[in-house]
Amino acid sequence: MNYDIIVVGAGHAGCEAALASARIGKKTLLITANLKNVASLPCNPSIGGSAKGIIVREIDALGGEMGKIADKTFLQMKMLNSSKGPAVRSLRAQVDKVTYPKEMLKTLENQENLTLLESMVEDLIVENKEVRGVILFDNTKILSKKVILTTGTYLKSDILIGDERKRSGPHDEKPSLYLSDKLKQYGFNILRLKTGTPQRIKKSTINFLETKEELGDKECYCFNTEEQMTYDTNKQIPCHLIYTTDLTKKIILENLNKSAMYGGYVTEGTVGPRYCPSIEDKIVRFSDKERHQLFIEPESIYYDDMYLQGFSTSMPRDVQEKMVHSLPGMKNAIITKYAYAIEYDAISPTQVTRSLETKILKNLYTAGQINGTSGYEEAAGQGIIAGINAALAIDNKEPLILKRNEAYIGVLIDDLVTKGTTEPYRMLTSRAEYRLLLRHDNADIRLTKYGYDVGLIKEPRYQKFQHKLKEIDLFSKYLKENKLNPTTNVNSMLKAIKSAPIKDSITLYDLLKRTEIDINILKKLNIIKEIYLDDVMEQVEIEIKYSGYINKINKEAEKMLKQEEKKIPKDINYELIPNLASEARQKLSKINPTTIGQALRISGVNPSDISILLVYLRKKYNE
Repeated sequence: MNYDIIVVGAGHAGCEAALASARIGKKTLLITANLKNVASLPCNPSIGGSAKGIIVREIDALGGEMGKIADKTFLQMKMLNSSKGPAVRSLRAQVDKVTYPKEMLKTLENQENLTLLESMVEDLIVENKEVRGVILFDNTKILSKKVILTTGTYLKSDILIGDERKRSGPHDEKPSLYLSDKLKQYGFNILRLKTGTPQRIKKSTINFLETKEELGDKECYCFNTEEQMTYDTNKQIPCHLIYTTDLTKKIILENLNKSAMYGGYVTEGTVGPRYCPSIEDKIVRFSDKERHQLFIEPESIYYDDMYLQGFSTSMPRDVQEKMVHSLPGMKNAIITKYAYAIEYDAISPTQVTRSLETKILKNLYTAGQINGTSGYEEAAGQGIIAGINAALAIDNKEPLILKRNEAYIGVLIDDLVTKGTTEPYRMLTSRAEYRLLLRHDNADIRLTKYGYDVGLIKEPRYQKFQHKLKEIDLFSKYLKENKLNPTTNVNSMLKAIKSAPIKDSITLYDLLKRTEIDINILKKLNIIKEIYLDDVMEQVEIEIKYSGYINKINKEAEKMLKQEEKKIPKDINYELIPNLASEARQKLSKINPTTIGQALRISGVNPSDISILLVYLRKKYNE
């Protein structure tokens, strides 16, 4: 059996990688231990969220699948931070844990050029530091030109509940027992990471009168930009807000030594997620905080389980019972599934290039939690890039490298391969220095051309996108060409909306720069008479209102891009550069950056080191 590309693992990274490579035209094999767990949601029942929702929009703009499936299977849709600036707005969908995986499996099964195989990969076929395929548990060998590892949390994974340790993956599935040891033998530095999940509660045993109802938005939203989706906003399933109590805190502190983490049952050196800690970790780290916010979220319309967001723990079951019963509305709650922590192996992401091909073995790509990330969205974002680049490499084409000013996915990958991580990496808006450029509303404008160029965005969708760009230009032109004159009627209208009167003619474009005036107001006052789509008007309005900030950030990005244009030769030997600081020499040799810009972002490399490097490049390479 021969394939162009083999993808190992069918979580969110694996699905996007396999679909991307197959849609580009490569004969692809997707191998997973259990087809019932394709694109499963073992932790939170949601897609998107702060920063993560923008990643989903970016995946969609590139031609990926996650956003489309989320739009088909959501229970509730909400735009986070809608009252704040556009840079931090992000879409979050509560999705159905039953239908989401089913829809993704259906998509995989119907995809041309894609074969699914239920099996376990235990080793790679390696010749002269080049991967030639995989070896299954029964010693079957399958050849391929490229291999993409998207193994999630299944590499030598252990489930921890109190002092109990069980070698298992999520869903009590069999973990991969040998692959990470093989990777270590090939030269990979293996990390031991930890994450966790909270309890599931029987819905009928919760007293919702003691909770605050959280409804979905009354405006229709969707991740996919190809079609404007409409739905009955009143039929969304609510979430509920509660808080921990003094009793919750007392129970946790009294039993802290029984927790897997604080009781010493976690493997030494294992690190958990800083930005999604367990409840006992929150209680200890934020001891001055009186209470912690929790959300009760629906998992599916097909069963009764509710997800207790924010209550992840590795306490023993009897302690978990007391903890849950101390919460508002949970006095008689029945736990249908206990919380647990999970340890697993990952590789150091500094051993991976920005194309997601590994530096250790040629033809091997990695994506998702094996690279040290947490979250479905971060995994899927890496997956589509790995699938695209593996396919491009077969055709001897340049890889798709998204820059930090182009996509959150670009920030994510650059952070991983340049800075590395010692804990599960979570995407945050604060990690993106150009976040005003990387918005929910403009993901398609930023990335659709890339999706089209690699073959994932087909002609009809691309033509529709081109039409949108023309409409944006036309609307912007309309606003610049049409003016308001300082008549009594006009100034009366402005006064009514608490805006200063005008003494001279003003274009609608300049009028919209006023913070108290938006397009909806101008439409209601019948000042804007042309009809354009909502997303076209939103795009133009944001560009107008934030033009000063956007121009400033674009200038900063231009400086960064100039640094990215300064390439560093692959054969450079940092040991030969005189006067280079020892830490800089060590870090540069380890990361092996491809550009001066990337070198500048390496922790431990200072501007003085870069100056020395630039002098050396001019002398040695005439760069």
